Amino acid sequence: MTALAPHLTTFLREHLPRERRASPHTCEAYAYSFQLLLCFAASRLRTTPSRIEIEQLDPPLLLAFLEHIERERGNSARTRNARLAAIKAYFRFLEYRLPSCLDQARRVRAIPMKKVDEALVSHLSRDEMQALLDAPNPRQVSGIRDRAMLHLAFAAGLRVSELVSIRLDQIDRQTVTSIHVMGKGRRERVLPLWKETTAALKAWLAVRPASGDAELFLNAMGRAMTRAGFEYILAKHAATAAQKLPSLADKRITPHVLRHTCAMHTLKATRDVRKVSLWLGHASLQSTEIYLRADPTEKLEALAAMAPPSLKPGRFAAPDKLLAMLKSIGRSTNYVE
Repeated sequence: MTALAPHLTTFLREHLPRERRASPHTCEAYAYSFQLLLCFAASRLRTTPSRIEIEQLDPPLLLAFLEHIERERGNSARTRNARLAAIKAYFRFLEYRLPSCLDQARRVRAIPMKKVDEALVSHLSRDEMQALLDAPNPRQVSGIRDRAMLHLAFAAGLRVSELVSIRLDQIDRQTVTSIHVMGKGRRERVLPLWKETTAALKAWLAVRPASGDAELFLNAMGRAMTRAGFEYILAKHAATAAQKLPSLADKRITPHVLRHTCAMHTLKATRDVRKVSLWLGHASLQSTEIYLRADPTEKLEALAAMAPPSLKPGRFAAPDKLLAMLKSIGRSTNYVE
């Protein structure tokens, strides 16, 4: 039997950040996946997480864990697949280091991903987005910061991890007309900014504390803004905006909804899905096709271009009552006779 802890430590602290050059967000997500798995396995095996052995993480236990996070924790199929991807990556790592676990690793990697529903993306209209941008109080330092964050998240279509990790050296401090973004998969892109977004960022830079972390956006303690911190700020201002625009109250507004909103507005303005893909930093156009399904513009154009089938004109003539009575005579209502 092989102890799990040393190999898992090597996987998370050396293999992912050094050999695979995974981002800190990926390492954190993988670590949390194994935290959930080991807590579940320790409860099932009646032991402590540090004493769990690799051979005990067999496919039946892993399938039970995946079923647990869906039923007990209420996770979606996408989250289930993300947890399974972290487990498969670990067993792929073990294949070349523990030949005795080769068969087990292959059986674990054979566990299929669960199919997910391809729902339409949720996004905000122009009026709803404007109400959200106007929600922060510009007379407070926190309001100036929040308005700059919301403007940048929407205008650049940033992921929340990209937004909170932007450093001061990734923007031009003099003009603030563009930002340099390190995106998912270590893909870099440079994005120009609207004048309104530039003005919001300049206002924040003028009051931003000189001391603190190197990130652009700081919390009240002078440390880098976290994902949870931005989600809290967004929810607070969404509730404020919903008081002025009731349609916002029926929508679940998350940081990724701002990214979807940017994509939908860019698609309507450019009518080019390739430009949307470049703006968002997608690896392929397949990731951008979800916005084509949500945008009815091209569907309406296709409907207008197609000629509808013609119907032969005619007039309805009611049957003669006397003939109907004569035809009914002699017809038995008893189908047995």
